[in-house]
Amino acid sequence: MSCKWCHNPESQSPAVQKLYTASKCIGAQDCIEVCPNHALTLTKKGIITDFDLCKLCGKCAEACPTKAIEMSGRLYDIDEILKIIEREKVHFEHSGGGVTFSGGEPLMYHNYLIDLLKECGNKNLHRTVDTSGFADTEIVLEVAEHTDLFLYDLKLLDNEKHKKWTGVSNQLILKNLKVLAEIEANINIRIPLIKNVNSDENELTKMAEFISELPGEQAVNLLPYHNIAKNKYNKLGEVYNEFDMAEAPEAEQTRAVKIFQTFGIDVEIGG
Repeated sequence: MSCKWCHNPESQSPAVQKLYTASKCIGAQDCIEVCPNHALTLTKKGIITDFDLCKLCGKCAEACPTKAIEMSGRLYDIDEILKIIEREKVHFEHSGGGVTFSGGEPLMYHNYLIDLLKECGNKNLHRTVDTSGFADTEIVLEVAEHTDLFLYDLKLLDNEKHKKWTGVSNQLILKNLKVLAEIEANINIRIPLIKNVNSDENELTKMAEFISELPGEQAVNLLPYHNIAKNKYNKLGEVYNEFDMAEAPEAEQTRAVKIFQTFGIDVEIGG
């Protein structure tokens, strides 16, 4: 998926990505000197990377004294992740929390994810998977066997609008949500509330009706839109196009809550 409002654009690609913050650059040129492929050039606009030459080795980021260049994403083996989790275990015990696997989309790496979920289960750690649900149903069901809670994104019920704003159909997503509800999985449905996208009464009513017809009782969190990720797109050298997206005013948020409550759904803003 490639949601227009995505707050983690650096996680959409499974490949390593380079981020650059021009305002941090002091023109030290250490990055240029260490680049083995001569892919960097200092210009009036700052450091420019020729990605036809760049191999994303990360040496420039290591050399940059101000961290104007950063690398996003690297491969970890299971043991590395488990060591990180172990260091936080004392906090889980005090807070009653656990481990949340998010992204991006964690189901893109389902074999790796399942291994991690199993290991966390062996350590009696609570396991949450934050997902769009856009994956083969067989994968979702296997992940469910080792997951204590799903944070499940629901963007739009209108399939054509869903394609427009996320790049994919919502049919598989809706199917998987139904399947998880049918097996009595613990689900918290999260809806980004975005003016001019899905905050109108008709769309919200469709979503509330769909959720109310799912087996069991489903909690809903409405997450008001904001554009704080705009700077991330700049770092990636991409343009953040807000189109008509905007934060739903308080009155629309209140109306949204009432719509879901009308269908007997436990709903809150944020969370």
